[in-house]
Amino acid sequence: MAADIVGIGVSIPEKVLTNADLEKMVDTSDEWIVTRTGIRERRIIDDEETVSDLAAAAGLAAIEDADIGRNEIDLVLVATGSPETIWPSTACLAQGKMGLPRCAAFDLQAACTGFVYGLAVADSLIASGLFKTVLLIGAEAMSRFVDWSDRNTCILFGDGAGAVVLREARPGYGVLASYLDADGRGADLLKIPVGEKHQTIKMSGNEIFRFAVKILPQCVESALKKAGLGIENVDYFIPHQANQRIIEAALDRLGLPKERAIGNIAQYGNTSTASIPLALDEIYRTKSLKQGDIIVTAAFGAGLTWGANVIKWSGTSGGMDA
Repeated sequence: MAADIVGIGVSIPEKVLTNADLEKMVDTSDEWIVTRTGIRERRIIDDEETVSDLAAAAGLAAIEDADIGRNEIDLVLVATGSPETIWPSTACLAQGKMGLPRCAAFDLQAACTGFVYGLAVADSLIASGLFKTVLLIGAEAMSRFVDWSDRNTCILFGDGAGAVVLREARPGYGVLASYLDADGRGADLLKIPVGEKHQTIKMSGNEIFRFAVKILPQCVESALKKAGLGIENVDYFIPHQANQRIIEAALDRLGLPKERAIGNIAQYGNTSTASIPLALDEIYRTKSLKQGDIIVTAAFGAGLTWGANVIKWSGTSGGMDA
């Protein structure tokens, strides 16, 4: 058995922070930011919002899209790197806000690779028979952990959430393969320390860039090999939206046409675990997806972690025609 995506939902804060706004905050410019990252603006939660608010809104939208009852959710799985509390989990907080009947709920922490890891975990849990219907959410309030005086990191991150409802797929469809990996020796390259007065993102940008350019195409190739497919079979490539130059370098190394890559980094910046479901939602809502399309998701993040999923689109989601 494989897991199939049967519903998608997103939640985006209303507040927009543009590069022009950042020019007033730190020594930077729109040209500098766009040239180095591809980002033009990002969404930021307001003082009254929380990451569990975003997670709950995206989750409810996905449940509605799947056209199922809330009582049918067996597990709420939230991938986040920016929780509002160490405990309880964001999954439990979101579960309460969604008004779901009692079901299992826990967080998964793999930094920006969290949604890819989460998809593999949900797929395995459904295949095992432990759960029938899983609500997987990638949700971030990264702005709460940004040092707004650090021009190297404050330009990168944004807030948002994306969710999918997963159920058993028809034979031959759904998650065909996943590839996950990690190397804790790189833990200090990207982190948010706990217990310090200022718990903000610390990043060794050049090292992360070199790592990502190398690892992103490698994990795509590894996942495709497990699925018995090649790069020529890929209809849509949805990479983690960290840096446009990283994405372009990966496409060059893979030999994949740029038009097959889905991106939203210009509008949202790096939304960490939310970036892949947000991009998936865009091609879903425009009805670009066709039954049988091969989608490859891939991400990298703190840990260091990286991974990829290969999905054969079934066309059975709530908002799509088969």
